[in-house]
Amino acid sequence: MPDIISLLVCLDQSVDRTTLKQLSRIIVSMLTMTGRVTMLGISRWAENGASYRTVQRFFGKTLPWASMSWFFVRQHLLRSEHEYVLAGDETIVTKAGKQSFGLDRFFSSIYGKAVPGLAFFAFSLVSVQERRSYPVMVEQRLRTAEEKEQTRSKQKRATSGSGDKPRAKGPRGRPKGNKNKDKSQIEWTPELHLIQTMLQKLMALVGTVCSVAYLVMDGHFGNNNALQMVRQATSLHLISKLRHDAALYFVYAGEQKRFGPRRRYGNKLTYRAIPEQYQVERSQEEQIHTAIYQATMLHKSFACPLNVVIIVKTHLTTGAHAHTVLFSSDLALPYAKLIDYYSLRFQLEFNFRDAKQFWGLEDFMHLKQTPIANAVNLSFFMVNLSHCLIQQMRLDDPHASLLDLKALFRGRRYALDTLNLLPELPNSFISEQIVRIIATLGSIHRRVPALFNP
Repeated sequence: MPDIISLLVCLDQSVDRTTLKQLSRIIVSMLTMTGRVTMLGISRWAENGASYRTVQRFFGKTLPWASMSWFFVRQHLLRSEHEYVLAGDETIVTKAGKQSFGLDRFFSSIYGKAVPGLAFFAFSLVSVQERRSYPVMVEQRLRTAEEKEQTRSKQKRATSGSGDKPRAKGPRGRPKGNKNKDKSQIEWTPELHLIQTMLQKLMALVGTVCSVAYLVMDGHFGNNNALQMVRQATSLHLISKLRHDAALYFVYAGEQKRFGPRRRYGNKLTYRAIPEQYQVERSQEEQIHTAIYQATMLHKSFACPLNVVIIVKTHLTTGAHAHTVLFSSDLALPYAKLIDYYSLRFQLEFNFRDAKQFWGLEDFMHLKQTPIANAVNLSFFMVNLSHCLIQQMRLDDPHASLLDLKALFRGRRYALDTLNLLPELPNSFISEQIVRIIATLGSIHRRVPALFNP
């Protein structure tokens, strides 16, 4: 049975010994329990030393979760020979009440609409070799009054039918006296300020130990504002996705005029007729033909050239056509690595799934800011801890899973409570063998050990 307190020794440089003991007992309870992960549920499944009042005290503390998560990942999960990329994404936790700190309506991709709940932005280190994500920093995103007003105005414009109004008559083109704008000077929204602050804190922690060169985020951040924010806040390169109808231009390579402004933009890209000279790979699987193109291209909304990779899929029978447009600010990044790094972003979604399904990200019932932050960060800390424990289990059983891990701790608790009911305890060797067998009863993949097997 893994010793939890020995795994948490690396946290003694960020929290005191009392908090460390409370955390270890809460972790054992969360690994053992069934049902919703709430303070009351944790106290019911906890062993001696973790009463409901103790659990309340723990959730009422202000804890340095970012440094705690990083120390744990650095000690137990980081591999010096592996390559890592940084991934960032937002998750929505639905709430039915009306008093939770930061409660608002946020768009949820799962429901396909805006839902009442809380929003949290997370950064994680993703191992390229292991294909696994380790959350390091999570913070709540709060909507300001200005953001709410902008959302209302957009909704009004969308429902007012302004698209049916005739275009106002007047001179076309740029208004007289309107000069070129510096695209590196962006509009700083509260969301960008939050991500910039998190990035700077995270790189201050990670940068001295782990060399990270790329930040991967989804298509919501496929714009110039996000790109400039990343480049100005850190030395990272952004990898993201553009809209399928993004207006891209080839770099002009023709003869320039002797006088006047230099011409930058060449021909506009037509996705149905991409020049063959930019094709870097093609393949066919059954009736699906895949072609990959790569080129350095320009977008009139971006301040710098982009390393663009376009993946085109065509159904040979029906002629159906679909494409995806990925980009990076690193012009020297090969297309295979760009695609691979962007696909690693989805590992963070698995962290969200595990945190919600097993570690209480959807279950907490706190209302104040500090307990909410502790509950959310604890659920992501459990994601990292479970990775570490499963790695140890797979030394004996390569197919061990998270369900096997929870079944092991739950069976151990049932066995110990049953042995304590006996009028006289058997010797330690027999007790250990009984615990080993009962602890595997609820497992899916774990093999049941033989009785009294030394």
